[in-house]
Amino acid sequence: MSTLTNILQQRTALAFDQREWLHMLTGDWQILADILFADLFLVATTADGPVIAAQTRPATATTLYESDAVGTVVERIYLKGFEEALATGEVITWGDDEVETTFIPVFYRGHNIAVVIAVNALFPDRLLSHAQHNYDSIAQDLARMITTGEFPYSEAPSGYRHGTPRVSDGVIHLNEDGVVLFASPNAISHFRRIGVDEPLHDRILAELVTEKIDDYSAVDESLPVVLMGRAAWMAELESHSVTVSMRAVPLRRDGERLGAMLLCRDVSELRRQEKELITKDATIREIHHRVKNNLQTVSALLRLQARRASSEETRAALETAQRRVSTIALVHQQLSQTINEVVDFDELFIPVLKMAVDIAVNDVVVTSSFTGSFGFVRAEAAAALSVVLNEIISNAVEHGLPHGGHVNVDALRDGYELIVTVHDDGVGIGENGPGSGLGTQIVKTMVSSELHGRITWENGEDGGTVVTITMQMN
Repeated sequence: MSTLTNILQQRTALAFDQREWLHMLTGDWQILADILFADLFLVATTADGPVIAAQTRPATATTLYESDAVGTVVERIYLKGFEEALATGEVITWGDDEVETTFIPVFYRGHNIAVVIAVNALFPDRLLSHAQHNYDSIAQDLARMITTGEFPYSEAPSGYRHGTPRVSDGVIHLNEDGVVLFASPNAISHFRRIGVDEPLHDRILAELVTEKIDDYSAVDESLPVVLMGRAAWMAELESHSVTVSMRAVPLRRDGERLGAMLLCRDVSELRRQEKELITKDATIREIHHRVKNNLQTVSALLRLQARRASSEETRAALETAQRRVSTIALVHQQLSQTINEVVDFDELFIPVLKMAVDIAVNDVVVTSSFTGSFGFVRAEAAAALSVVLNEIISNAVEHGLPHGGHVNVDALRDGYELIVTVHDDGVGIGENGPGSGLGTQIVKTMVSSELHGRITWENGEDGGTVVTITMQMN
């Protein structure tokens, strides 16, 4: 499988920092494809000749290339343009009445390390002349910045939030003073929704927006910088129950500011859904927290009742019930601290193991160990698995190690399959098997019905008992 990483590492002589620059370029070159209405190909030199290392298609126009060309050698008709752009460091443009091809050398720290080939169909009536002029101006500035190493932006945010604006969402062209030279219809609509009703053309965008911000608007600290196009950054403005996401793409020439392209998008519905999810997550965590508190209360009552019991049999039964409730409470405590309905069972199991050994031991020394990894487990499976392991370990300590010994728990996770082995060095299970008490019945029922697995008991080769649980974790 040909990928950008594989091609650059295995087929080119580029250094690590040069490869990283090309990764940054392809991570942000969709705006160039969209503003040019062009298919883009990143071409790098290899021992086999110029090879296409990456490809992207425009979201604003129909692609001219339906097949994936990544990993293939560049067609011969493009070789001259590729070599000329790489040698001169200048943007080379070929064209006829139907198709225009542009060769953009990628400059990085004194060297031209690759070439971006842009191919677009010419449709004179695609855009109004004023819009086309601004799109062409922005595209030329971006292409020139690639040739001087000013694009992509090294100071840009490392990760964009869901809903990052694109060219097709809305474009505003600003000059160096933040004055609007052009605004697409989508961009005009976005700003009208936040209260900017005046025409944007020939106005300073930052002033227009500032006048409309009320005391209830949610404003990013970086908003003024983004509205002026002074930095490659993002900001959001929430006003009148509408949230508009904005991204500034500064345009430069030899370090001097020429202006900026401001991309904008109405993300009101996305943010509303995110808030709903956050609210639901908080509600779920609160439920787990309350369940944990209630279970701990029940556990405390059972412990208190066990201390007051006059019968040894009653006391043992209450202590066992208290241990089971405490085990389930641990699961809900873990779930109350995460936004996911899955838990890292390795972290959860350590206190379960300690509790099972500490509660069961009485005037004898029993040690325990844990090897392997359970991985992440769904909430409903975590509760059942905790109870099952608590029962098995407690039973091993109480009945298999009356004079002390060691219990080891090993977890082997292979994809969806989880195999757990509990091995003690005690007296073994004997000829009658694991017995038919309540604890054994709970274990068998939970393994089969809730964990959808199977469990076996057998005597160990060197003595003791080996309990093996095999289950599928979705």
